[in-house]
Amino acid sequence: MFGKQKKEVTTYGIVGLGRFGFALTEELAEADAEIMVLDKDEDKIRKIREFTENALVVNSLEKEVLLDTGIQNCDVAIVCIGTHMEASILTTLNLVGMGIPKVIAKATSPEHGEILKRLGAEVVYPEQDMAVRLANCLESSGVIDFIKLSEKINISKLTIPYVLVGKSVQEVNFRARFGLNIIAIENNNEVMEYVDPDYIFREDDVLIISGSSEGVIKLTEWQG
Repeated sequence: MFGKQKKEVTTYGIVGLGRFGFALTEELAEADAEIMVLDKDEDKIRKIREFTENALVVNSLEKEVLLDTGIQNCDVAIVCIGTHMEASILTTLNLVGMGIPKVIAKATSPEHGEILKRLGAEVVYPEQDMAVRLANCLESSGVIDFIKLSEKINISKLTIPYVLVGKSVQEVNFRARFGLNIIAIENNNEVMEYVDPDYIFREDDVLIISGSSEGVIKLTEWQG
């Protein structure tokens, strides 16, 4: 349970471990933030404990249950529930009613967002924001083609970022740095389907990579 304490760091309470909630927890953990996470799914809570020990399974989002966790002592609470609008609204209502200084809630539609605003929450639209960021990155980067295979996997074809020329595949480590995998490399109409870790990137290389939209955005922002 989070208790009231004298602190300089901001404490965050995250409710809901969908893709947005999980990614948010990872980012905050990397920034050494103090985080509490709540979800009804034991498997998700078990996985997220890699990033924070303050991860609790809650079987209900009623006010009494939330109070027992100590989330009311957080500086910021983020409601990351998207698929169940009723649960999102109820949780937001309860957290605002607890007097938490800032409550942020994920919305999946303008109507959903309007209700959350009226309850006193700041509203974010992660899917919409991601689409805008990705579009801007695609327009401003060397991405030649982009194919969405699923919610998590995309295939992208892009010209080699100039900062990678002269570096090896192993040195850049796309998987660890961006969560992306190199499928193949094209150069002068030749396609290299097996990419050796010791391969040195050349100026005319075209990369074919797979991974999430977030990974593509990380790559394009990093190279810029």
